[in-house]
Amino acid sequence: MPDHKKSSVVSAPGKVLLAGGYIVLDRDYSGLVFGLSARINVVSHPIQPTQGVHLTEIVVESPQFDDDSWVYGYTPVGDHGGVKVTQLDPGTKPFKPNHFVETTLNYVLSYIVSLPPKQTLSAITPAKFTILADNDYYSTTATTTFTPQRRFRHLGQTISKANKTGLGSSAALVTSLTGCLLSHYLPPSVFSLSTPAGRATLHNLSQAAHCAAQGKIGSGFDVASAVYGSCIYRRFSPALLSSLPAPGTKGFGEAVVETVNSPSWDQEINKEETDLAKGLKIRMVDVTGGTATVSMVKLVNAWREKNREEADGLFAEVEEKMKVLAGALKNGDEAVIRKAMGEVRRLMKKMGEQSGAEIEPNSQTKMLDELEGLEGVVGSVVPGAGGYDAAALVIRDDEGTVGRVARFLEEYSQREGVKARLLDVLGEVEGARLESWDGERWEEL
Repeated sequence: MPDHKKSSVVSAPGKVLLAGGYIVLDRDYSGLVFGLSARINVVSHPIQPTQGVHLTEIVVESPQFDDDSWVYGYTPVGDHGGVKVTQLDPGTKPFKPNHFVETTLNYVLSYIVSLPPKQTLSAITPAKFTILADNDYYSTTATTTFTPQRRFRHLGQTISKANKTGLGSSAALVTSLTGCLLSHYLPPSVFSLSTPAGRATLHNLSQAAHCAAQGKIGSGFDVASAVYGSCIYRRFSPALLSSLPAPGTKGFGEAVVETVNSPSWDQEINKEETDLAKGLKIRMVDVTGGTATVSMVKLVNAWREKNREEADGLFAEVEEKMKVLAGALKNGDEAVIRKAMGEVRRLMKKMGEQSGAEIEPNSQTKMLDELEGLEGVVGSVVPGAGGYDAAALVIRDDEGTVGRVARFLEEYSQREGVKARLLDVLGEVEGARLESWDGERWEEL
């Protein structure tokens, strides 16, 4: 095990966008997003240079998957270009790129060495970063190793073949890796997760890296939730990131620092209006599916362009119900929660029917309607962009309700020939955090 005195552990939560799918892409509207107790953790520790290990080498590993590790060399780029990482061929196994990891390294390392006063490449030393994801990020398969006490289950396959449950793994990964890199290489006087300035740096840099890795400038609600936890979120202006040069090119490092540290970031993150009243819990139901979000967004955008007035009216209704829902969840008013979630479902179903996107597929409608008939189930919704990602429930926080839901899903799966199960993950308010070292807890798999 690594020397804990020289290690950092940063975790970031998954997310569930309870209300605001599609409308959150437009800065005129906002969405209600909750963090989740399922976290992606990144553990860092130095590598002592030995024979066969490059002096400019960073290793990133994800030991829950088969043979998933990536080795990168890093070199300085002239003309204020920052740092360029290059994946090294391991020689002994297939060469598998990880675009999210590589892009994050390019952005964060370039930011670190380009901070004034300018750092040299000596600020970056060889290190290993281990990614550990809570089990609920992935659907179980026949090859999954079931060890109840094991928090980070081995999936028995490569990461590219793993079936995700739709909890925001890419945003949580980029955010936790960014936070761990910053915490590992920068002193607390320059970066600290416990300060508002540190969280702003983490948010802005993670947004930049995540958008670049995705190949588009998204709304950023998932990264915002990974950093800040539950909030009502209004997106930042896309122009903030649209002019960044590519990693490895002239001026990239300088531009990353200028962009991340710019006072022009205009996202709105309201945590005061978001909370979950005592006695209620947000739970997720995995339907072992997965959704092509990009194609659905294209369908909704095309429909909105042709039907602007009608679409904007529907968008405004969704935002109105979102605000009602946020207040009811904080106050614990079950009747208002049920009505507001029902209205959100109705409006999103209507949006899907008019645009041709399966926002709430009929199979999801059937399952959620039946779930809402159970005692203790207050409301339900197909969150975010909808489709076949995990559905969200607001339920009473008692063993009887949890038992009824779990038994129903088991019976429903057998009856309908599907795989639906209640995930362990809970809605939670807290965002990214620096974890305390626990050698047993972070034992590598």
